[in-house]
Amino acid sequence: MTAPASTPAARRRDRVPAAYVLEDGRIFRGQAYGAVGETFGEAVFNTGMTGYQETLTDPSYHRQVVTMTAPHIGNTGVNDEDPESARIWVAGYVVRDPARVASNWRSRRSLDQELVDQGIVGISGIDTRALTRHLRERGAMRCGIFSGAALADDATLLERVRRAPQMAGADLCGEVATKETYVVPAIGTKRFTVAALDLGIKGMTPHRMAERGIEVHVLPANATAEDVYAVAPDGVFFSNGPGDPATADGQVAVLREVLGRKTPFFGICFGNQLLGRALGFGTYKLKYGHRGINQPVQDRTTGKVEVTAHNHGFAVDAPLDGETQTPYGRVTVSHVCLNDDVVEGLQCLDQPAFSVQYHPEAAAGPHDAAYLFDRFVELMEGQRA
Repeated sequence: MTAPASTPAARRRDRVPAAYVLEDGRIFRGQAYGAVGETFGEAVFNTGMTGYQETLTDPSYHRQVVTMTAPHIGNTGVNDEDPESARIWVAGYVVRDPARVASNWRSRRSLDQELVDQGIVGISGIDTRALTRHLRERGAMRCGIFSGAALADDATLLERVRRAPQMAGADLCGEVATKETYVVPAIGTKRFTVAALDLGIKGMTPHRMAERGIEVHVLPANATAEDVYAVAPDGVFFSNGPGDPATADGQVAVLREVLGRKTPFFGICFGNQLLGRALGFGTYKLKYGHRGINQPVQDRTTGKVEVTAHNHGFAVDAPLDGETQTPYGRVTVSHVCLNDDVVEGLQCLDQPAFSVQYHPEAAAGPHDAAYLFDRFVELMEGQRA
């Protein structure tokens, strides 16, 4: 089924002026895309050329206004199979050249219509290359998109943006996580049970574990150590998620209990940052972050370079070389970003625990890092033996 060409309503929105305002005073002008109104968030960019539907529904993008660096967005429409959660999480959406026609055999509706239906304010027709270069030089910052009746003089719009909350210090994982525990059953024979703390988990992540015979109990972000061990887990997993890891003291306390019991642990993205904190390392905000499905990372244990999917604005502050002694034994940096030497993975040498900063579930993205789920299985097998 092919979604229809742009509707009369979409064509009317094409004529609605819109403004994208950064907190440093730079303004880009274009046309409304998606819902008309106003929205605020952190200005970030995503370098993926595909996978816009997975990006939009990734809970890690909560309170972020995402600019797509690929110029042509929306050409495959929106389907009902690829969302990574039950809703769109981005605060706003910025594209240069939206598709006029959605054409794909799985498409059910246009991206523009999906944004309207979910109330996501966006803007199109701006120079996203110039915007990306600006953010790369100046760093991520607060921004706002305004269209229709929300438009005002430049000074007023800038004042509204500067009143918006910043991402540093934001405690957001509880806003996107499940409120009730649910179970993703193992596919085929059940081999292990994993307690997964939902800090903004993507739907494909427990599916990748289920493919390996793991029954995944997905717990709320505020789950206690008692909640975790109530499911008798063979392993514990911490997911990706939005916000500043420096605010996640409760989750760090749970993770320290996991390390103290020597339960096999695997964390990704936010989970990597929390493992860093649990081990005694600090975290810091990156200038503009890593977002996209084409980021080069080296696995130092094998020397192999992986093309990986990323979505993070914070990183772990750990020594890149040698072993570091922590309260839970020796730790090394197992993965590093080849673009800027950011820590991309931690390996505990005296604990069955490891983590990576990127997304091995490959939704959307390459499959280079799928072996990490197998490594988690090996840890649980070794602990059981």
